[in-house]
Amino acid sequence: MGDIKKVVLAYSGGLDTSIIIPWLKENYDNCEVIAVSGDVGQDTELEGLEEKAKKTGASKLYIEDLNKEFIEEYVFPTIKADAVYESKYLLGTSFARPIIAKRIVEIALAEGADAICHGCTGKGNDQVRFELAIKAFAPDMKIIAPWREWDLKSRDEEIAYAEAHNIPLKITRETNYSKDKNIWHISHEGLDLEDPANEPMYNKEGFLELGVSPEQAPDKPTYVTISFEKGNPVAIDGEKMDSVELVKKLNKLGGENGIGIVDLVENRLVGMKSRGVYETPGGTILYHAHNKLEEITLDRDTYHFKQQVGLRFAELVYFGQWYTPLRKALSAFVDSTQETVTGDVKLKLYKGNIIDAAVTSPYSLYDPDIATFDEDEVYDQKDSAGFINLFGLPIKVQAKKGLIKE
Repeated sequence: MGDIKKVVLAYSGGLDTSIIIPWLKENYDNCEVIAVSGDVGQDTELEGLEEKAKKTGASKLYIEDLNKEFIEEYVFPTIKADAVYESKYLLGTSFARPIIAKRIVEIALAEGADAICHGCTGKGNDQVRFELAIKAFAPDMKIIAPWREWDLKSRDEEIAYAEAHNIPLKITRETNYSKDKNIWHISHEGLDLEDPANEPMYNKEGFLELGVSPEQAPDKPTYVTISFEKGNPVAIDGEKMDSVELVKKLNKLGGENGIGIVDLVENRLVGMKSRGVYETPGGTILYHAHNKLEEITLDRDTYHFKQQVGLRFAELVYFGQWYTPLRKALSAFVDSTQETVTGDVKLKLYKGNIIDAAVTSPYSLYDPDIATFDEDEVYDQKDSAGFINLFGLPIKVQAKKGLIKE
């Protein structure tokens, strides 16, 4: 299949990439395969990867620690944009792919590789996210996508291939959910979840990995205060924290209280609808807290326009267009809105719910002297009559012309 002597593989050690190494060697003239794993918080999933990769035919394995860069340069900018895809999805897989792909390109160029390979299916979004990032940093690099080439048609056939090649797997046909895990979230797809009529088995042992279902959460609420500086979270309950430590802490608090479990049928970029269950405990808390702080620190027009920007920003992230001029321009706009998004947000976590408790900021635009229902000396209520007359003038003119119909 062409003159390919050295391939760099995006390697997770999961089902797809486990069988891709021997498949590449079988189909590309015993080419050298260099595996690369981007560590974005998979934790135990990285254990034993080097031994496994080499046993299945890789010449070496890079494990790159990307956690801090991932959180600060991809996750936090997305939170500041209040970017949520289709009102529910906090983009856990979406913004992890560009940073991993970028590092894979850097290694591929340093190694003098002839091609980069990924294990994304031809039905999914990740193939687009990986390949757009590769094109951004190595536009002439050949890309190998086995799912678009090989004869295997299902995950059952992949398992059979692995068994035939003595490749050890951590899954069975009965537990064969398609999962993606990082420091921000974990996704679950496949098996019974493919039918939206099936209720997810949240209370089944081993299904949820980052927390418990709301029913299993404590009967007593947990209070947490998150401090922000210019839109970035910097402390929990008054304790300054590194970005990675902060997200892990909120994952623990959120997971224990059943926060951040989403069942979503989403519209994939490739055109189909797909059902998945996402666990994003800490992220759900951060999005909520950040938005709450913006309620009192942003003026109305900026706040409303930023909501529109958030929708477009979420699409760009979901579609794999992180390294585009538009995403960078939107981030520049968002950053300009965050100059005053500084303060503390106190939340109550209770059985899957996030309940607002308090919000304070030195830049708060909320003035109790103006907003009060009691007697005041700073707001003349008679002024509103003239305002309404002018604001309603177009309606009045249309009504007199008989142009307004029910």
